[in-house]
Amino acid sequence: MTRIYEELGVRPLINAAGTQTRFGGAPLPGEVVAAMAEASTACVRMEELQEAAGRVIAEITGAEAGYVTSGAAAGITLGVAACLAGLDVTRMDRLPDTTGMPDEVIVQRAHRNAYDHAVRAAGARFVEVGYLGYPGAGGTHPWQIEAAITERTAAIYWAVIEARGVVPLEEVCRVAHRHDKPVVVDASAALPPADNLRRFIAAGADLVSFSGGKAIMGPQASGILCGRRDLIGSVLLQNQDQDVHPETWSYRARFLDSGLLPGPPHQGLGRGFKVGKEEIAGLVTALRAYARRDHSADRARWDRLIQAVIDGIADLPGVRGRYLGSDSPTVPRARLDLNEAALGFSAFDAIGRLLAGEPRVAVSESAAREGALVINPLCVRDDDEAALIGRLRAVLRSTG
Repeated sequence: MTRIYEELGVRPLINAAGTQTRFGGAPLPGEVVAAMAEASTACVRMEELQEAAGRVIAEITGAEAGYVTSGAAAGITLGVAACLAGLDVTRMDRLPDTTGMPDEVIVQRAHRNAYDHAVRAAGARFVEVGYLGYPGAGGTHPWQIEAAITERTAAIYWAVIEARGVVPLEEVCRVAHRHDKPVVVDASAALPPADNLRRFIAAGADLVSFSGGKAIMGPQASGILCGRRDLIGSVLLQNQDQDVHPETWSYRARFLDSGLLPGPPHQGLGRGFKVGKEEIAGLVTALRAYARRDHSADRARWDRLIQAVIDGIADLPGVRGRYLGSDSPTVPRARLDLNEAALGFSAFDAIGRLLAGEPRVAVSESAAREGALVINPLCVRDDDEAALIGRLRAVLRSTG
């Protein structure tokens, strides 16, 4: 057991659920841990560190600029705040109060999700377009998005969600840009494939938010926001510590002497989303490593582990393993369908027993209501394989 967890009385777990926040995200590679430890030993001007990290993000994503956030949700909130306030420090000071300013964010109904609270947290109000259900009565048409654009529109939100009938990002961007409106993309869990790091910017998105603690394997409380230079500039102003005098502000020449701003903005919406120097160093290190990683080798490792799990429970009565994702560029999974009546317990019972036992094991609950467990290999270490299979066998034996 890791010493700090032992001291705190917390039991680690084998994470076969994926990069879910409640299980701590992905385990950090040694080079990321080393970068964070090194960064912790000195103080720096945070705006300089963010701008240096932003150049790395821009190079890897193909965007004009980048910023390290405290997570993908924080990136969405900050990005929408940038669309609401721009470089207007008075608006920055007022958010999330949007009285008297454009505050509507257009969204296709099929893109509404539990995480879009991050948009509303900035003070924005959703305007839904399109229909649910496809084909026939369902789907969204480009003209519906265009018809919803008014002087109250601040941005258009597009989520990376598998949903039929939605208007593709490229078309959404064409419609939005005809009216000079920005498009904000929630790509929090859109990796792999690694090509997605550049795909959404290439499609015309103005801001894209990725999680840093998932496939990139950076710090759990980190994320990437990339996109237009002016919008990233607004994010910087709303996220940095601004307890400074105008006379000594590091951005005096850029914003004050140039006449762009009347003075430094005060603590605003982004104060609660600040990110530490350690997370910035860790995220940049992880992102560089992800960009040069052998992704085919990752896929081969995941495939091997998934097959080992399926083979390892193949002889258990009442349990049937299936491989998911053979034609998908995302992380493959194993689905373990349970004959709950024959076994004498439900998928939810099995999930609880896996978490209660030793070693503690977490699996995905995505198919639990269908009587199945789902195994995601992304966070499973090679030396956890035998213990994972052993615990699955122990828990999934029939009680009948």
